Amino acid sequence: MPIKRICCIGAGYVGGPSCAVIASKCPDVQVTVVDLSEERIRQWNSDHLPLYEPQLDDVVKSCRERNLWFSTDVDKAIIEAELIFICVNTPTKLFGIGKGRAADLKYIESAARRIATVAKSSKIVVEKSTVPVKAAESITNILQANVKPGVKYQVLSNPEFLAEGTAISDLVSPDRVLIGGEKTDQGREAVEALCWIYEHWIPKEQIIVMNTWSSELSKLAANAFLAQRISSINAISAICEATGADVSEVAGAIGTDSRIGSKFLKASVGFGGSCFQKDVLNLVYLCECLNLPEAAAYWQQVVDINDYQRKRFALRIVESLFNTVTDKNITILGFAFKKDTGDTRESAAIYLSKYLLDEEAKIRIYDPKVEKEQMLRELTSPMISDNPDRVSKLVTIYDDVYEAAKGSHALVLCTEWDEFKTLDYKRIYADMLKPAFIFDGRIILDHEALMEIGFHVETIGKRLTRKPVHRPIAPCTQ
Repeated sequence: MPIKRICCIGAGYVGGPSCAVIASKCPDVQVTVVDLSEERIRQWNSDHLPLYEPQLDDVVKSCRERNLWFSTDVDKAIIEAELIFICVNTPTKLFGIGKGRAADLKYIESAARRIATVAKSSKIVVEKSTVPVKAAESITNILQANVKPGVKYQVLSNPEFLAEGTAISDLVSPDRVLIGGEKTDQGREAVEALCWIYEHWIPKEQIIVMNTWSSELSKLAANAFLAQRISSINAISAICEATGADVSEVAGAIGTDSRIGSKFLKASVGFGGSCFQKDVLNLVYLCECLNLPEAAAYWQQVVDINDYQRKRFALRIVESLFNTVTDKNITILGFAFKKDTGDTRESAAIYLSKYLLDEEAKIRIYDPKVEKEQMLRELTSPMISDNPDRVSKLVTIYDDVYEAAKGSHALVLCTEWDEFKTLDYKRIYADMLKPAFIFDGRIILDHEALMEIGFHVETIGKRLTRKPVHRPIAPCTQ
């Protein structure tokens, strides 16, 4: 039967945008997104959404209170829904077995138990959060252990492949949609019901049906492969700097090979975000649990190279500034992990700030979308800082980029925001201490133009030769 009511547990980066697009494409389906956070739900119902994503405001406003609802009444939404998406957070464990690698599934388990407790009719339960292989089996076991008379469950895997900054376009025009389910009559019916939702706007040939475990592993594998490409080009960038090669030229040459392709070959200060590191580490842990140490070591190296790239860039800053940044003003341009998002999880700026704070540098930060409280929360987290007082003493956050740069010894570009390409760098140079340095961690600036102004420019994967400034010699008057 066609689905009439959908519930989504979790109003975060996955649940909110995913269900907003479903509601906009399926006007006859009532979609309710629920969360225990009253503040988050209040923001979803306001003009200031809890996350920044291009086009998201328009999509939400076009169908909110028509067939898209945001609520804290979790039980009511579960009871009324025929299909339930689980879109809760699955952070990396910070303690215990698998610390630092395994996914913490406590929110997944809590959602499954809540469904089992309040459901009064049969449900299709869809795991959409990034989860380890066989998580659907765990959800099924919880639901079946608490089943009520006349209530049946089918658990499907439907991993998301949206990228922050392009989430809406990724959801509207995806490369593919994966749906994993049981190879039983009931399982096939559940898969067909979910396919029916997506077929409102996605061609059938782009909806790929497979078994549940393959669907779960495909998500981890996809992110691991993408992270691997970034770490690979970043490893090459270190060689470029040591030899005089240009990593952009090398990447361009590699990308013309049809077997390789040009995507995700952009060298930078390192990858960030909520998925790449977490999913690769999850894959490392899976390999270890399956007694595949060589495979585990291979994927661990992808994360290790990312850490190496961040530390290498921080060391370059210190060395360029005459081997000390103590009490020097360093301006960080961009704190989000990538442009067009306010998300800061695993952002390179966090780690660069940490390394520079360890050297007692005075950090100034400007980002057009990230809130001040969020930046401070990241920098004072126990994983980053063991001295929150030092953060409050040494870190200043600005809402004007020119004020942030005034009196600085160096600018460090960490996020590829478009506005950083068009700043008035002559004005910035005039207000900085000399010699004035720019460290381009995203390779987006016009380095030749900056050097003409007078900047000392350092970037990833390339040696820059500063042109000598020829000044006219005053004629001898004697």
